[in-house]
Amino acid sequence: MQAWMTMSVQIGFVVGALGGAVLNIADKVAAPKLMAVSALFGAVVNAGIPWMANGPETALVLRFLTGIAMAGVYPPAMKVIASWTIEDRGTFIGVVVGALTIGSGMPHLLNALATDASGIPAWRAVLYGTSAQALLAAVLCVAFIRSGPHLGKAAAFSWRHAAEGLTNKATRLANFGYFGHMWELYAMWAWAPIALLVSFEAAGLPLRSARLAAFGIFVAGGLGSALAGIYADRFGRTRITSLALGVSGACCILVGFVFQSPVLLTIVCLLWGFAVVADSAQFSAAVSELADKRFVGTALQVQTSLGFLLTLVTLQLTPMLIERVGHEWAYLLLVPGPVFGILSMIRLRRMPEALRMAAGKR
Repeated sequence: MQAWMTMSVQIGFVVGALGGAVLNIADKVAAPKLMAVSALFGAVVNAGIPWMANGPETALVLRFLTGIAMAGVYPPAMKVIASWTIEDRGTFIGVVVGALTIGSGMPHLLNALATDASGIPAWRAVLYGTSAQALLAAVLCVAFIRSGPHLGKAAAFSWRHAAEGLTNKATRLANFGYFGHMWELYAMWAWAPIALLVSFEAAGLPLRSARLAAFGIFVAGGLGSALAGIYADRFGRTRITSLALGVSGACCILVGFVFQSPVLLTIVCLLWGFAVVADSAQFSAAVSELADKRFVGTALQVQTSLGFLLTLVTLQLTPMLIERVGHEWAYLLLVPGPVFGILSMIRLRRMPEALRMAAGKR
């Protein structure tokens, strides 16, 4: 059931993103307006879990609706950034994904702060707190966010253009890199914090420290995403994404060897958190540079929806492996993702179309 609480959000995101792509919403509705409405909707349905849910079935439906709301915020936010940037696109999309990463980790911080004397987190307070943050995001979208001048005029939806992310070789390779990254990302985000809790508890250390360490994973990821954007704009998308994938893949292997030591596990998880999301924004930046400018919103929605769909596999398999072989070996399942992503980036780097990325820096 714990896995399904996360997977229901992923499924909702896929449904929302694919539905938005088919209806061409991201390229027809003003992105700031779409983001504001979606954030408001997400705040309401997320708050409905502690307010209305009387069992896991209702909670799963509301989590599914939360995922749909996320699909109306994340890809349009990247489109807004792409509309304002050219040479520094990777940097600013990196900042957006970094902010998303830290936001994704906020429940861990709220869990640590809201834990009562018994050691049990006040989960209702955590959900109301995250809904308040989503409500604030909706207000900020209305008040401050505007689209820029660097995207082409949207055209009517076309199945051919929607499929270009897989039929066009250069864009396909950028998406393949993203899929390798997503194979690893959400399973790591979901289960590395659990590994920290188990390791800290076995060592007799405070669980609040484990929850704060879990939040540290996301803070490190936010920093990694922003820094990777800066260096990808300077040295090339394929080079920086390959480096990030290599580091995160190594951490998939190393984390099992340090599981018995909470201190070493925390250090490896922080490094893993830094690297595992550092490449994410650069795959989106690459697709925005390689895709038809009229369909950038659709291209990003197709990319993210397929990537989120892929996460369902590892989100389901990882806890099964943890139960069978323990935290020490389960994360080896994630290694093929970074390997596949690196191979895709090497192939993309050799193509002439790669010069369209990062102002010719591949």
